[in-house]
Amino acid sequence: MIEFENTAYSYGGGELLSDISLKLSPGSFHFLTGPSGAGKTTFLKLCYGALHPTAGHVRLFDQDVRGMNRDDLAMMRRRVGVVHQDCQFLNHLPVADNVALPLTVSGRDNLDQVSNLKELMNWVGLGNRASAFPPELSGGERQRAALARAVIMSPDVVLADEPTGNVDWEMSQRLLQLLIELNKMGKTIMIATHDMNLIRTAKSKVQARVLRISNRRLQLAGADL
Repeated sequence: MIEFENTAYSYGGGELLSDISLKLSPGSFHFLTGPSGAGKTTFLKLCYGALHPTAGHVRLFDQDVRGMNRDDLAMMRRRVGVVHQDCQFLNHLPVADNVALPLTVSGRDNLDQVSNLKELMNWVGLGNRASAFPPELSGGERQRAALARAVIMSPDVVLADEPTGNVDWEMSQRLLQLLIELNKMGKTIMIATHDMNLIRTAKSKVQARVLRISNRRLQLAGADL
């Protein structure tokens, strides 16, 4: 799905990530850990082509990102759903319209997709909030809406950047369960988090690998959970 080969990324004259090699296999589940500022968000951006490596290679679905034009990259990104840490929404649109925005932009907002949208909103527990506007949502509701928007195009890979960072423990477990369910559907999942309790909770629910960014390098933090 996504492959790093001796990848490095430099920013502001300094190297943030160095000599990273990794393959994300179809249907795999990974946690990405590391202290604040270690480069977790940068790593995720490299995963979906928002950033290009300054050394080495990143391949998305067997294509090197450096060789992709804008249209190629746009097509690849439809296969990768991203749950952003800051959860940006268009405040003048209802939640359902925000979730459906990727469908609208891609021209796939037909009747079948509208039916799928309703099912997805119910799946993330927001069926009764579809007409609400983003400022009216709680932190947990915003995170669930962000997850729904990330998966509305049925991507092959889901990357979640601190998806439980602004919610309570009960909501954290609910969001984790939604991502586990996606993995059971065959999706490749990577969750960037500093919450070790969340990772421990996943132990009995999913087979996952824990990766840690330390001193600019990516390390295997442990065996299968």
